[in-house]
Amino acid sequence: MILSPFIVRPLLELLDTPASIIDWCDSYLMILMIGIGGLAFYNILSGILRGMGDSVSALLYLLIATVMNIVLDIFFVKDLQMGVSGVALATVIAQTFSGILCLIRLMKMRDIFDLKLRYLRPKKKYCFSLIRLGIPSGLTQMILSMAMIVVQSLTNSFGEQFIAANVIVMRVDGFAMMPNFSFGTTMTTYAGQNVGARKYDRVYQGARQGTLIAMATSATITGLILIFGRQLMGIFTADAAVIALGAQVLRIEALAEPMFGASIVASGAMQGAGDSTGCFVLNLVSMWGIRLTLATLLAPHFGLVGVWIAMSFELTMRGVLFLVRLARGKWLDKGALA
Repeated sequence: MILSPFIVRPLLELLDTPASIIDWCDSYLMILMIGIGGLAFYNILSGILRGMGDSVSALLYLLIATVMNIVLDIFFVKDLQMGVSGVALATVIAQTFSGILCLIRLMKMRDIFDLKLRYLRPKKKYCFSLIRLGIPSGLTQMILSMAMIVVQSLTNSFGEQFIAANVIVMRVDGFAMMPNFSFGTTMTTYAGQNVGARKYDRVYQGARQGTLIAMATSATITGLILIFGRQLMGIFTADAAVIALGAQVLRIEALAEPMFGASIVASGAMQGAGDSTGCFVLNLVSMWGIRLTLATLLAPHFGLVGVWIAMSFELTMRGVLFLVRLARGKWLDKGALA
C-alpha cells in the first residue's frame, strides 16, 4: 500500500499509456489499491456463504453493493466534484460494505456456523491444505494479470482512439462474460460440496451439464452481440470511428464466447475438485503460449483487430484444452485424494 504511489505511474508508463490517461488513472488506481482489502473481504466471506449453500445472500449483497456504488458515484462526482477519485472511493466503500453484510449474515447462522475469535487460530493441517490449493490458483490469477498487462501495452501503442475502442469493447464483453463467471463460481461450489460428500459421479455429471448450459447461454449472447454490436458501442460513445472499430472487434470476440464459457465452467469444476495445479498449467499454456505469441505477431500488421483475433483464438483453444482435460477425468482424482 505504501509503495502504490511509486508503482502505479511507472507501470502505466511502461504500458505506453498516453500522459492524459496516466493522469486520469493515477489517483483512481491508488484508491483502489488502498481499498482492495474490502474486495478480498467480500470474496472470502461470500465464498464461505456459497460453500454452505447460501448463494442467494451472496448475490443479494453484491446487488446492494452495486446499487450503492452507482449512488455514491453520482454523489461523489456530481455533488462533491471529486472526479475519478470519487468513482474509485465509491467502489471501495461499496465493496467493503458488501463484505460487512456477508460477515453479519455468517454471524447469524449459529446453527451451522459459529464465528468466534478463538476459532480463528491457524491449524497446520488446514493451513497446508489451503496453501496447496491456493498457491496454484493465486499464480493463475497472476499470470492472467501479467498477460493482460502485456496485451494492454500493445493496445496502448496504437493511440487514444484505439484505447477508447478497446475499453468500450471490454466493458461490453464484461457483461457478456458475466453469466460464464457465474456458472464457473456455481460449479466450483457444486464440485467442492460433492467431493466433500464423496459423490464423485455427481461432480462429473454436473460438470458436463454445466458446460452445456454455459455454451448454450454463450451462443445466445454471441448472437445478440453479432446483431447489436454497433448499437452497444453507441451507448458508450458518439465517435463514429470508435464505434466502427469497436463493432468489428466485438464481432471477432463474440465467436469465442461459447468455448470461453466451456473453459470457465470446466475450470470451476476442477478448482472445486482440488485440481488447481491443472488449471494453472492450462491457463499458462493458453495465455502465454498462445495469446501473447499471436498478439505480438498480429498487432504490428492488423492493430487492435489483430490483438483481438489473437485473444479470440486463445479463448477458443483454452476451451478446447479444458474440455479435453474434463473428458479425460484425471482432474477428479485430485478431489479423491484431497
